[in-house]
Amino acid sequence: MPARPRELTPDRSARHLFGAKMRALRERAGMSLEALSEVVNISRSHLSRIETAESMPPPDLPARLDVAFGTDGIFEELYRLASKEIHPDQFQRRMEIEARARLIAEYAGQIVPGLVQTKDYARAQFVESNPKAAPDEIEELFTARMSRQALLLADPPPDLSLILDEAVLRRAYGGSAVMHEQLAKLEALTLTPNSVVQVLPFAHGGHALLGGTLTLMTLDGGAQVAYEEAITTGTLIEDVGTVTERQRAYDLLRACALSPKDSAAFIRAVMEELLT
Repeated sequence: MPARPRELTPDRSARHLFGAKMRALRERAGMSLEALSEVVNISRSHLSRIETAESMPPPDLPARLDVAFGTDGIFEELYRLASKEIHPDQFQRRMEIEARARLIAEYAGQIVPGLVQTKDYARAQFVESNPKAAPDEIEELFTARMSRQALLLADPPPDLSLILDEAVLRRAYGGSAVMHEQLAKLEALTLTPNSVVQVLPFAHGGHALLGGTLTLMTLDGGAQVAYEEAITTGTLIEDVGTVTERQRAYDLLRACALSPKDSAAFIRAVMEELLT
């Protein structure tokens, strides 16, 4: 018995509406995903993810759909909206993509990335970020943060590449003992079969990613998604051209950062300073 198609939610965003319209017109035309795949030259699995809003359409797909269904530019109009909107569900979607990623590459300018935070560092960060928060609210955030780290224990785990600004190492949360434990964890991750950590010293000066956090997630098949995060907001980026620009900025920064070996030595030096 064939699997039941996943229910669509066209009212959630333009991306969801794009996928719902695509399925409705495909089914009206009596076409399977396989048949449409041959017409628009995109894999069946990719088309399925677009219909369910799990993936943004590639830039050249809307015009091909308008030709295939005779829709006079409707899909191109929907794509323009979808590519610009701030998705209300984008953080949840970021978590879903992160859980499926085979490579997670992140630049952090101020705070240790959540995936590698120690328990005490995470708690201290949440308390510092919102000192008026109730204990149960902090506990909820802490539990969610720690649950994310389970993906690093998967079999196989994703590869992890981190570039940490020197400020991340020197801006302490929770006091010297907490920070010393956190730095020890980072040192242990500088070069393992599944992780690379590099430090970008203050001496490097300015760069294109200064002022925020960038995460690049690569999925099976090579598809990439980027997530940029500010103080209280985040932006999910799925447009291929924009993701490529962010990847280029990350690659340039990685080339300028210390090697894993020198990064480990740098982290140890900061740890020693905490003890003096």
